[in-house]
Amino acid sequence: MKVLIPTPLRTYTGAHCVAGSGTTLAEVLADLEARFPGIRFRMIDEQDRMRPHVRFFINGRAVHDVAVRLDDTDELAIVQALSGG
Repeated sequence: MKVLIPTPLRTYTGAHCVAGSGTTLAEVLADLEARFPGIRFRMIDEQDRMRPHVRFFINGRAVHDVAVRLDDTDELAIVQALSGG
């Protein structure tokens, strides 16, 4: 599956797009963590909740549950809000 990486997380992947594998969003995030240590914690907190400044889109549709099922042909876009003054 194609995974689009937001600019703030590219220091982990070194690329704007990587391949991910898994049958759920949680599995894809675990796959990314295995290959890019530390990246999952930037998206998921200690209680396994999505961080409020991160959004996930599957084929352009927002998802709010890491248990959502995915297909190999899906495209996962990770969007991270920026803040500051």
